[in-house]
Amino acid sequence: MGGDTMDGTKRQRRGDTRQRIQDVALELFSEHGYEKTSLREIAEHLDVTKAALYYHFKTKEDILISLFQDLSRPMDELIEWARQQPRTLETKQEILRRYSNALADAAPLFRFMQENQAAVRELRTGEDFKDRMIRMVGLLKEPDADLTDQVRCISALFSMHAGMFLLKDVEGDPEEKRKAVLEVAIDLVTQAHGGAAVTPEAS
Repeated sequence: MGGDTMDGTKRQRRGDTRQRIQDVALELFSEHGYEKTSLREIAEHLDVTKAALYYHFKTKEDILISLFQDLSRPMDELIEWARQQPRTLETKQEILRRYSNALADAAPLFRFMQENQAAVRELRTGEDFKDRMIRMVGLLKEPDADLTDQVRCISALFSMHAGMFLLKDVEGDPEEKRKAVLEVAIDLVTQAHGGAAVTPEAS
């Protein structure tokens, strides 16, 4: 039984190391650019050998792909959950609330994506992300929606993305800013759904 606990602790430590590598790599990618950051620099910042880094990730691309996978998981879960719900305005508003929380957790990665668009475009994972966005829009808009309402639904998602970049230099509490962006997104989807823009209390 003690062996299980020890294995669990080892696994936990490995998980922590992987997380630290991701955090430091993302910080360096954002600061210096993806192309200009080397695995050696990442290892030096972590104060580990390159061999220790290789244990978890063989290339910079592996690190980046793992970051996208960690972001994709909550998105996939949200898409799967939404598909099983009735296509009501309440469901659409809840999709936006849950997505807003997922974005808040992934803010550093989104900033990296904004600043390193060329690197992201070259990765298959960038295409996968675009596919997920298309599926999200499909969950928010009605199948027979006119063009204006389709634009409202697309704008709702992209205003949530843009809000993370454009509001980071604006004075104010980050949580208040997140809620303000969420309220705008909910307003847009509510209008697209054919209702007055009444916003239930945002979580």
